[in-house]
Amino acid sequence: MASDPDPAAVRGVATTSHDGRFRDDPHAVYDALRADARACVPDPEYGRAIVTRYEVARALLRDKRFGVDARRAAEGSYVRRIAGTGVVEGRGDNAYEPPLVLLDDPGHRRIRTLVGRAFNARTVEEQRPRVARIVGELYDAVAGRSEIDYVREIAGPLPARVIAEMLGLADADPAGVKRWSEDILWGYDPERDAARQRRLREAYEAATATVRTTVAARRREPRDDLISAMVRARDEEDRLSDLEIVSLCIQLMVAGNVTTSDMIGNGVFHLLTRRDQWERLVARPDLVPGAVEELLRFDCPITETARIAYEPADVDGCPVVSGDVLTLSLSAANHDPDVFADPHELDVGRDADGHLAFGSGIHVCLGAPLARMEVQLAIGELARRHPGARVATERPPRRHLPFFRGLEALPLVLT
Repeated sequence: MASDPDPAAVRGVATTSHDGRFRDDPHAVYDALRADARACVPDPEYGRAIVTRYEVARALLRDKRFGVDARRAAEGSYVRRIAGTGVVEGRGDNAYEPPLVLLDDPGHRRIRTLVGRAFNARTVEEQRPRVARIVGELYDAVAGRSEIDYVREIAGPLPARVIAEMLGLADADPAGVKRWSEDILWGYDPERDAARQRRLREAYEAATATVRTTVAARRREPRDDLISAMVRARDEEDRLSDLEIVSLCIQLMVAGNVTTSDMIGNGVFHLLTRRDQWERLVARPDLVPGAVEELLRFDCPITETARIAYEPADVDGCPVVSGDVLTLSLSAANHDPDVFADPHELDVGRDADGHLAFGSGIHVCLGAPLARMEVQLAIGELARRHPGARVATERPPRRHLPFFRGLEALPLVLT
């Protein structure tokens, strides 16, 4: 690992992937933050405090005194800069509804209860043959080639196709779904410029139009898909508004493919650059499910989440007041040496149970069972078909988007 940075300089942009040091070695930065005696390290540049310790982060994820409604955060805070005003200013077809990840109960519970049925472990397991078929088709498409871009040809298209089919957007171009998702994600960048904001708006408007068209079609002729289920909830039970349906679909579209794509790409990169671990998986396919949990702990695709104080509180000796924003570093928590021995080492045989890659508490990742299955199938099939695969470059390019950690490309040599 690189030499430790000066803890006093670990603030603002230096704690995001806009910074080259952080992008290449985030745990040197997180270790420096964790070395601070305070459980919540102030970051005045972004109007927040950063939490890196596992036990503190896990407790805050479950603490009802803290929530996710960006409108209740202090003016000028990090959360306000990325989520306080909405993606699209306006009304009608382009109106904005806060996504599920930024809703507190009871609104959060109402929406999650409906859509959660499609993402529980049993329902997702029933989708395994369909997902395995898509995985097989993607690997078949590169059969016989010696070099591929694994992100562009496998890790990217797989989750995009899966979530599009589940929603009922099977006719949508997976590349377009992926592109919209990537552009919408830049709404989480406090450093985004006018050009990036314009692309974000255009992507949101295009995705909104596609979802609204599909909602209208399912209202006329329902099918066995998630949008049809949401329409029934709106028309028969009056539980979801059309704006809520649009917001939920776009969130599922984005979270359902970008983060899973990053999970797959990150995982394959780390395995293939640690040949002893890769060879263990090739020899022992039964290790794949546990290895996926370890990969999530080791390099989770969402590095942090935020909580807003709704009342004065003491956080492990750190006083906070209403409106204060705490950034909980899931990635740093997953490398806390008080919880995980040798945390900077990848061990596919490790029991990584309890990692926080999917969060914890009421906002634990809705799509976690589906994401796990997709990563297991993608990595397992690579090991079966191409046990000699290797990475063609030492430093594949990483995305510069804050707190979404993923590769832009991953050139592989297949054997």
